[in-house]
Amino acid sequence: MDDTERVRRGERFGHLHSGDETLVLPNPWDIGTARLFANLGFQGLATTSAGLAFSLGRRDGDAAVNRDETLEHVRTIVEATPLPVTADLENGFGESPETVAETVRLAGEIGLAGASIEDATYRPDHPIVARELAIERVQAAVEAARALPYPFTLTARSENFIRGRPDLDDTLSRLQAFEAAGADVLYAPGLPDESALRLACRSVTKPFNYVAGFGPARFTLTELKEFGVRRVSIGTSFCRAALTAVVRAAREVLDQGSFNYVDGIYTMADCNELIDPRTADRSSVTHTGL
Repeated sequence: MDDTERVRRGERFGHLHSGDETLVLPNPWDIGTARLFANLGFQGLATTSAGLAFSLGRRDGDAAVNRDETLEHVRTIVEATPLPVTADLENGFGESPETVAETVRLAGEIGLAGASIEDATYRPDHPIVARELAIERVQAAVEAARALPYPFTLTARSENFIRGRPDLDDTLSRLQAFEAAGADVLYAPGLPDESALRLACRSVTKPFNYVAGFGPARFTLTELKEFGVRRVSIGTSFCRAALTAVVRAAREVLDQGSFNYVDGIYTMADCNELIDPRTADRSSVTHTGL
């Protein structure tokens, strides 16, 4: 990818955050799903560390995939479509601000339009990076992002609610500090309810990201926009939905000896068009037959 294309994607991604409509980012886990989501009409993509781990036959969490593996995977997603891509870079693959900055620099070389850095340690006894160090890490990530020769949207994540520390005050304080450190998007996965979401959105001036499919709460895009959410990522939920469908089909075959799961699934022609369309008229794609 040349510098002109990096600039185009970076500028496009930034612009998508400033429009009136809520930006929705699906999370592909391979080249095929990246192309499928692009062909369905999404305007940008976000990678998923869990989806990558599952595709490699590993459990998610606890740094299941290293930096080199992640960056190589991200490169394939970036090259799969013309859409801007933001990457889940977990905790930057190291505790020090210098390591986080190097991770962002390497990510920029791939042609990413953005990335997220979280404050998790992956240590059960001390799951969250100390506040001051967490802020220094975001500052380092922002400096590395600004040093890139094209626009790069840096997302900072506070992980309290998914790491066994449901401390809303600390979460909001971290989000505000991350914004002051220069983060472009703020993110706190696992907030429990509408009240917490509204408060998080009011607590920062930069766009707030909500992840769908996590926890018991269910909100529509219209509701999330009214709360103040500016960006929605699908997270692992599309990947988990796909795995769930496969398990249910396999269980039917193993337990019942039947193949009714094929009723209503996409045809091979449909799948070909979704992954690699060769016709101008997408309206002919159906979901019936074998």
